[in-house]
Amino acid sequence: MFTWVNKEQGGRNKEGDMFQTVTEGLQSLYTKKLLPLEETYLFHEFHSPALEEADFQSKPMVLLVGQYSTGKTTFIRYLLEQDFPGMRIGPEPTTDGFIAVMYNENEGVVPGNALVVDPKKPFRKLNAFGNAFLNRFICSQMPNQVLQSISIIDTPGILSGEKQRISRGYDFSEVLRWFGERVDRIILLFDAHKLDISDEFSEAIKAFRGQDDKIRVVLNKADQVDTQQLMRVYGALMWSLGKVINTPEVVRVYLGSFWAKPLQNPENRRLFEAETQDLFRDIQSLPRKAALRKLNDLIKRARLAKVHAYIISYLKKEMPSLFGKEKKKEELIAHLPEIYQLLQREHHISPGDFPNVSKMQEQLLHYDFSKFPSLKVKLIESVDRMLSTKISGLMNMIREEESKRPSQMVMGGAFEDSSEGPFGHGYGEGISAGADTEDWIVSRDKHRYDEIFYTLMPINGKVTGINAKKEMMNSRLPNTVLGKIWKLADCDKDGMLDDEEFSLAQHLIKIKLEGFELPTVLPSHLVPPSHRKNTTADILYNHQED
Repeated sequence: MFTWVNKEQGGRNKEGDMFQTVTEGLQSLYTKKLLPLEETYLFHEFHSPALEEADFQSKPMVLLVGQYSTGKTTFIRYLLEQDFPGMRIGPEPTTDGFIAVMYNENEGVVPGNALVVDPKKPFRKLNAFGNAFLNRFICSQMPNQVLQSISIIDTPGILSGEKQRISRGYDFSEVLRWFGERVDRIILLFDAHKLDISDEFSEAIKAFRGQDDKIRVVLNKADQVDTQQLMRVYGALMWSLGKVINTPEVVRVYLGSFWAKPLQNPENRRLFEAETQDLFRDIQSLPRKAALRKLNDLIKRARLAKVHAYIISYLKKEMPSLFGKEKKKEELIAHLPEIYQLLQREHHISPGDFPNVSKMQEQLLHYDFSKFPSLKVKLIESVDRMLSTKISGLMNMIREEESKRPSQMVMGGAFEDSSEGPFGHGYGEGISAGADTEDWIVSRDKHRYDEIFYTLMPINGKVTGINAKKEMMNSRLPNTVLGKIWKLADCDKDGMLDDEEFSLAQHLIKIKLEGFELPTVLPSHLVPPSHRKNTTADILYNHQED
């Protein structure tokens, strides 16, 4: 990770600590400032295991979650443009475990038990979920250009009903929560024909609480329904998600068909291509944003660790020294919501920083409050200083390094740039239409535009701005858009339009009404022939007259 960080340039904070890379700075701050607070107040037993070097050094990871046969494994195959070891695709539930698809020069599969003892992989703490999980966890390694920048985690297909949840043998939601805290992007896949969110799928989504900024939703196989059905499917999906993801913001949903097969309903082809490009840009930006993501996760972890320390120390303070410990413990657990509110007021903490109260009550049942540590102010102050001063130093370091080195992006596979060829997104459409033709594309409809032009009473072959405005206003486009069109069409900047300039203005209005964007500078292929400075081009575009 962070191959874009300049290793020859370091950053020094106010206390003299020298960081060669952002990764090194994050790891140093965690080990020296945050880890002592976590260890003192049993943070790792209640919330999340301690972070290791591999957690800071690892490449950005993308986690795919969805019900069976929604196309998770096919989606990975689509991105990589080749099969990966351990891949199975079918209409039935095929992927029965977690597969970490990662880069390696030698192709092969590493089983879970061997994977969790590898210090170079960020999976060592998964050992806590036992053999039932590790027997269903593998790492698929292969030489692929996409995997040089990101790693992809495939998950088991989720079924509806209680049987599968019982028969897994490990806590599926907790495993997802562990991955959700460490990955850079969480993609929830839905099938256009499977919009129901089962109980286990609902629990899986709730396991990503606090990771809302990482979640993206993909409505796959959208080409299997027509436009009218797609509108209904999209509305139903948003309604179902609204009941599970409790955020005021609308989650981003990408529509498309993510496999290399012909579209069954090509009427929405342009929409699918635009959505695919948006999703690809989001994934491609992950290496560039990885440093900020890890910094953000460290800040969230530090805030939670502080709150946890306040809770544990308060419970310790309220315990009696000799008698009635069990009764007091039950009383404190029952009144934990009130304790949360008390700590919020006393320490000026946001309610969103507190852990889930029901889960915390359940965990506290297994601990002796009298053995909890008291509040150590120095540990809290050390974390506060880290958040107030040293984190800002790393932020400045990230900006400096981004300006010095070009941003790293995901390349290869489906991300291979095809914008230069005829199959690039938007090629031959909108403003680029006619770029590779010999004739002036506006001339194809010029006879119609000329009829309108001569009704506007041109003077010396030109119409005034007032007369042209009346006609252009018929398009109902905003004045700001029409003003931009006027600037583009008035090639000689004389405040009037001749017949070619007027036809160009009408052509630009047509492009805008079709939903395409206007350029800031008029492309050379749209410049009217009589306004071109290049005589060779004039001959080329007026070959019929010559």
